[in-house]
Amino acid sequence: MNIAIGSDHAGFEYKEKLKEFLAEVGYNVVDFGCSSYESCDYPDFAYPLAKSVSTGEYSFGILICGSGIGMSIVANKINGIRAANCCSVEMAKLARLHNDANILTLGARLISFELAKEIALAFLSEKFEGNRHERRKVKIHQLTGL
Repeated sequence: MNIAIGSDHAGFEYKEKLKEFLAEVGYNVVDFGCSSYESCDYPDFAYPLAKSVSTGEYSFGILICGSGIGMSIVANKINGIRAANCCSVEMAKLARLHNDANILTLGARLISFELAKEIALAFLSEKFEGNRHERRKVKIHQLTGL
């Protein structure tokens, strides 16, 4: 499975460690940046990553910043994207099961790296339930035009 990963400076350390961890457990991970701790702007990384997930180039995306909020806001502006900012394993599971989320956002300043790993694995391993959730997912895009 192809996974796109990106961060700003606040999420850089987690991104580097998470991409290594995910590669070790068998995912093909492509890094969209950033490339250092130097201050940068999260939209510069969230937008191209979200576009690549929306086109199907990547199955899922993971975006990391200080809180996960900014990355989520940018990603959710892209047609077909359902980004979920998760701070627990249960949130990650439900984001996939009920919302068919295709991008996970994480807040490096809010959770431990160990928890970030658990959240990412839960997110990537769950399957969308469909059924009643499918009609709700469809409405998201119908009502928003995204």
